[in-house]
Amino acid sequence: MSEHGAFEGQGVVVTGAGRGIGAALARAFAASGARVVVNDLDAGAARAVAEDCGGVALPGDAASATGLAALVGRARAELGEIDVWCANAGVAPVGGADAPATAWASAWEVNVLAHVRAAELLLPHWLERGQGRFLATVSAAGLLTMLGSAPYAVSKHGALAFAEWLSATYQHRGVKVHALCPQGVRTDMLASTGAVGEALLAPTALEPEVVAGAALDALREDRFLILPHPETAEYYRVRATDPDRWIAGMNRLQQGLERSEVL
Repeated sequence: MSEHGAFEGQGVVVTGAGRGIGAALARAFAASGARVVVNDLDAGAARAVAEDCGGVALPGDAASATGLAALVGRARAELGEIDVWCANAGVAPVGGADAPATAWASAWEVNVLAHVRAAELLLPHWLERGQGRFLATVSAAGLLTMLGSAPYAVSKHGALAFAEWLSATYQHRGVKVHALCPQGVRTDMLASTGAVGEALLAPTALEPEVVAGAALDALREDRFLILPHPETAEYYRVRATDPDRWIAGMNRLQQGLERSEVL
């Protein structure tokens, strides 16, 4: 199978695909021969990406139970079967322990429960067929942390934990799971993080197309953990082997941000 046509004929759904990583994933899958459903809350953005890549726009809520049920049903009607589900939609509220309850609820609903609800709907079909792929856009925050945004860091840890659980539980039954964990990516979400994101993430930020390319390479190789920024692996190693050193280093970074009045 050529790399260009690695996903030839497969049915792929990408949530949050109106811009950023999601749009890049939709275009990359389409270029690789897939039949793509483009989902986004922004109907106009979803239609524009779908038109650009030859996909089908199915705008709507990809987080709530009712919204996901509608999306899965409509996607199956369009594709016949869903071979790859890209749980890419996400939110990045700012704030610490004092973040409002609405920020915590939104992060939990979109960044974690949307993955759980999608898996609940997809797994019966995948287990019966003996195949299926679940790509979760987690972020390096799920492996490490994100200063300035407790709801984002905590919920992304939850997204990674759920992806690990899915893989550990269903890998032998043909369900392949992947966790996409980039650091900074040049998207609207990065821009919305303000001075903290500019200080911590912008200097090494990648274009969404680079991240999408890394994701498709990992799917072809059946790799669980996708690290478009190679340095993330070393950070993760230090965090795992010497957590006190890791936390002390992050706290020094926090202090530097406070001194510069970024936080």
